[in-house]
Amino acid sequence: MVGRFGLPSALPSWCVIGTLVLVLATAFPLPGQVAISVRSTVEPDATPALTIVEQRVSLAPIVVLLDAPPFVRRAADELADAIEKISGARPKVIEGEPDPLPERAIWVGYQPALKTLFPQVDFSFQHPEETLIAVSEHHAAIAGRDRWDPEHLAVEGIDEKIVGKQQEYGTVNAVYTFLQDQLGVRWLWPGDLGVDIVRRDTIAVPQQVDRYHPPIRARGGAFNFSMLGNKGYGRAHDWTRRQRLQLGSLEISGGHAFGEWWERFHETQPDLFALQPDGTRSGHPSPRTAKLCDSNPAVWKRWLADVEDQLQRDPTRTVFNGAPNDGWTSGHCVCENCRAWDHPDGEPRLFLWHHHREELPALSDRHVTFANQLGRLLKERYPDRDYYVAMLSYGHSRPVPVEARPADNVIMVSVANFFGRTNLVDRGSTRGTTHREQFEAWGKLAPRLMWRPNTGSPGGWQQGLPDLSVAQTIRDLKFVADHHCIGIYIDGVWEHWATQGPQYYVMAQLIWDPSRDGRAVLDDYYARAFGPAAEHVRAYYELLEQARMAYVEQLGYEAGAFNLPQLYTDDLLSRASGHLQRAAAVIDTEPAGERADLLGRRIAFVRAGLAFTQLCVENIGSMQGYWNERDEMVAQRVRENWQRMERICQEHPYAINWGPVRPTTPRMLGLHPDYPNPKWKASVKSKPNAKQPDDLD
Repeated sequence: MVGRFGLPSALPSWCVIGTLVLVLATAFPLPGQVAISVRSTVEPDATPALTIVEQRVSLAPIVVLLDAPPFVRRAADELADAIEKISGARPKVIEGEPDPLPERAIWVGYQPALKTLFPQVDFSFQHPEETLIAVSEHHAAIAGRDRWDPEHLAVEGIDEKIVGKQQEYGTVNAVYTFLQDQLGVRWLWPGDLGVDIVRRDTIAVPQQVDRYHPPIRARGGAFNFSMLGNKGYGRAHDWTRRQRLQLGSLEISGGHAFGEWWERFHETQPDLFALQPDGTRSGHPSPRTAKLCDSNPAVWKRWLADVEDQLQRDPTRTVFNGAPNDGWTSGHCVCENCRAWDHPDGEPRLFLWHHHREELPALSDRHVTFANQLGRLLKERYPDRDYYVAMLSYGHSRPVPVEARPADNVIMVSVANFFGRTNLVDRGSTRGTTHREQFEAWGKLAPRLMWRPNTGSPGGWQQGLPDLSVAQTIRDLKFVADHHCIGIYIDGVWEHWATQGPQYYVMAQLIWDPSRDGRAVLDDYYARAFGPAAEHVRAYYELLEQARMAYVEQLGYEAGAFNLPQLYTDDLLSRASGHLQRAAAVIDTEPAGERADLLGRRIAFVRAGLAFTQLCVENIGSMQGYWNERDEMVAQRVRENWQRMERICQEHPYAINWGPVRPTTPRMLGLHPDYPNPKWKASVKSKPNAKQPDDLD
C-alpha cells in the first residue's frame, strides 16, 4: 500500500510535498562525521532579474499551495504584507494553480506547474527541512520539504493548542529566508519598532537557485518561552518564527522524564524505583526527584506504555524523553544489576543517599545503556518510524562513557554550561573537566547531540541587565555545530530586548545558519537598527560586554544578584550613558522625517534598558544594607524605583520583559522591601552580602 503522493503507507498518510525520499543520514551523521549543511547557490549574473513590482505596480501574484496548512498560508500573507510595505503595491494571493498560468508569479510551496516553469531545478528535496529559492526571469519558487498529518494539524502544546502543526516546515522557513535575504526585511526585535524595511518603488530579484538545510533541527527551545504552544513569559512568538527558530523538525525539551512516577507507582510498583544503601526503595531525595532502577525491564516496559499514551494524544511526536529526574547527586540505584552497568574506570564522583555518601564511578555508561534499552524497545514497537529517545548528559553523567555508545535512535542532551562562561569547570568533576571539554568529548562519539545549557545569571541575565557575551556566543554556536549538534535548548532566554538585543539577534541568525559570519551579522544589525548612530550604540553594548566578560571570568559560579554592583559601577554606567547620548545627538542632526523619528525611538528604546539597569542596580545596593538595618527612607526610595521600573516596561514594550522581573519573582526576591527572600533565615543578617552561586546544575 502507498500513502499520498505515492509514498509508503508507513508514513501514516502524512503529506510530503516535493519529497520522494526521506534521507535522515545527512542530518544525523555517524560518529566521526560532521553535520554539514551545504548551501548551493547560482550566483546572480547579468541575466534579467525578476521584477515583481515596478513603479508601485504589482506584476507578480503570489500563488500559494492549494489547501496549504495554516503556517504556509500565513507566511504567504506575510510575504504579501512585506511587499506592500516596501513598495506600496500589494500582490494578489491566489490559492492553487490558476488557469491559465500567470506570466509572472511568486510560487509558495511546491506545485506541479513548477516542474514546467523550472525544468532544470530538482524539486525532490533530499534533506530534512530543506529550503529552495529558485528565481528565473518570470517566476520565483519559494518551497521546501514540508511534512504534515492532515488529521492532526491541531495538537495540544505546553500551554495552548497548536493549530497548523507540521513535522517539517521547509516552505515557511524558505519564505522568511526570501524576505530577509532577497527583500532585505529585518526583524531586529519583536514589535513594529524592531521591523526594518527599505522602501522602494521597484522590487527586482536576481535569478538564482539557493538550497539550504539547517544542521540544527531542534531550534524552538533556543528561545524557550516563545516556543510553539508555549505562553509563559514569552512575547516573541512572531519574531522567533520569522527568525526560523520556532518551526523546527525535532522537539527536544531537555528536561527530566519521570517526575510524576513516584506519585503514580510507588505504592503499586515499588520495584520500579532505585534501591537505596539502607535496603529500601524510599524515593530519596523527594517524590519529584526519585530515581529509578534503570536495569529493571519493568521500568522500560512502563516507559514504553507511556510513549504509547503520548502518541495517542499527539501522533506527531517523534522524540521521547528517558532522562533521569533532577537532583543528580542523590538517590541513585545501588542494586547489583544497575551497578554492573557502571564502568569501573569512569570518573570518580561523590554520591549522596540518606545518611550515606560514597565516591563511585560516573553514571554515563549506565545512562547510555538505559537509553539504548529504551531505544531498542521503541524500535521493536515502531519499526517503520523515525522515533528517538532523549537522554541527558547531566550531573554525574556529564563525562563521556568509557565503553557504552548511544544507539542510532538515542539523542544525547548535553547540559554543558559554557553559555556565556569562560573555562567553567563542572562542579561535580573530580578531574577538573570544563563543560566545554565535556561537550567536545560527547561530540566525538555521539551521532546526535543537543546542547542544553543552564544559563544562570552571571551578569544579571535573569534580572534584565546587560548580561552580554556576544563574541563568545558566536564562537560557541559554531563550536557546537561542528560537534554533531542537532538541537539547542536554553533554559531561560528572558526576552529583555533593550539590554540583551544584540545577543539575541546573533543567536537567532547563527542557530539557523551556523556558517554565517557573526561579526558581519552584528555589522548589519547595528547599521539597520541605528543608521548613522550605529557606531555609538555598538560602542555602548561592547563596553558593557567587555566589563561583563571580565567580571564573570573572575567570579565564575559566584555571580549572585547582590554582587552585581561590583560590575555595574557608577563609572561604567556613566560611560555607557555617554555613548547613548552621542547616539541621540547624531540622530538629532538628521533631517526631520519618518526615518529620523524611527531611529530616535530606537535609541530611546535602548536608553530605556539603561535606565532600568541603573534603577535595578541602585535597588540592589540599597537592599544590601536594608536587610542588615531596616530604614524606612531607604525602603521608600526603593519602592519609588520599582514604580519607575514598571513604567519603563509599560512605556517601552519589549525593552524589558516585566513578567519575569517583577519584585515577587524568584529572580528578584530580596530586592524590594516588601518581598524578602523566604529562603533566608531571619537570624542571618548578612545573607544578602554572601556570594550566592546561581543555579548552573
